Amino acid sequence: MALTLAEKIMSQRAGRPVRSGEFVVLPVDLVMMHDGTGPLTIRQLAAMGFEGPRDPQKVVLCIDHGFPSPRKELSNDHLLLREFAQRTGVRFHEGGSGVCHQIIAEDYACPGQVIVGADSHTCMAGALGAFATGMGSTDVAAAMALGEIWFRVPESVRVEVSGSFPAWVYPKDLILYLAGQLGADGATYQALEFDGPAIRAMDMSGRLTLCNMAVEVGAKAGLVASDAVTRSYLESRGRGDRWCPVEPDDGATYAARITVDAGKLTPMVAGPHRVDRVVPVTELKGTRVHQVFIGSCTNGRVEDLAVAASILRGRRVAPGVRLLVMPASRRVYLESMKSGVLADLVAAGATVSPPGCGPCAGIHLGILGDGEVCLATTNRNFQGRMGNPQAQVFLASPATAAASAVAGVIADPREVMA
Repeated sequence: MALTLAEKIMSQRAGRPVRSGEFVVLPVDLVMMHDGTGPLTIRQLAAMGFEGPRDPQKVVLCIDHGFPSPRKELSNDHLLLREFAQRTGVRFHEGGSGVCHQIIAEDYACPGQVIVGADSHTCMAGALGAFATGMGSTDVAAAMALGEIWFRVPESVRVEVSGSFPAWVYPKDLILYLAGQLGADGATYQALEFDGPAIRAMDMSGRLTLCNMAVEVGAKAGLVASDAVTRSYLESRGRGDRWCPVEPDDGATYAARITVDAGKLTPMVAGPHRVDRVVPVTELKGTRVHQVFIGSCTNGRVEDLAVAASILRGRRVAPGVRLLVMPASRRVYLESMKSGVLADLVAAGATVSPPGCGPCAGIHLGILGDGEVCLATTNRNFQGRMGNPQAQVFLASPATAAASAVAGVIADPREVMA
């Protein structure tokens, strides 16, 4: 029986072949929660009659959405989380460590695992060949308590990407293009399986970007096969012994197949207030921007900051524009500091904030004013997403964001760097 990547992983964890449409109960290898969802998850766990998780070593708790805390209510939530971590012995990452999804990728996720998290972008870990998905706090509490949870095995959509990316075009442009083609609900409760020569040649940072935004088209998971790139990444993180190949079978059945020639892609921008309202950057050139944000779990990695720095090096942020940079983790912060990337960004006029979520979730460190426009490398631009329903958020790659910070308007990085 030929299996898709999602079916293959879930079959391995079930101990028998499973197919899309089946309901299965699977053991969970990792459970994640953060300071936005963790307090409710912990209260639900207690309401179910459990004092703690079945296996504390399989639970990761991160403070990332509101750190440093901007108000006392969040500070009190942080106290609750710290007490829970100390009492139960779960794996705890204090504020400043980074965005939970980046921490999962750097320190935990491995091929063939089943990972659930109380956050929709948990699907990012699928870039390492794991079946990772977001769930509500009650379901996550149940997974913590029981060490297992039920799923409906999703159908899969195979996205085959050929060719090579042109200069100043990146995986973020690809996933935005796909969002525009599929629509915000075009892959509801399906798994997006990314493959093809362009994906096989893509580094882990790019794969993480693709899988991170799979949920923006309604997908249950985003997945990339575990290959030599996966092995190299795990080795660089001290988990090389956890690598194993995980591939879909030839002849597997897919709900749909999408083919994309990476060589024909251009820089893309999603306009407010929908992630699927995507057009080439050329159609929005000249749109005034007040703030540019480079960071988040989608595009806050070393490679993303380096691309931005390559454009900003020797240039200055345009007058009237605020450029905010937030590394996705402390590891990213340190590596970018040692390489000189952060120095280049600061010299150009950027403000660098501690690793975390901050303005992406509209909590602090970059709330927009009425009528302001922000161009961000984040994953969502819903009305009010960055803290003000009277503002507008556009989404783009780090290259387009950096070029726009220099120009003071939405700009094409190919022209800025010509």
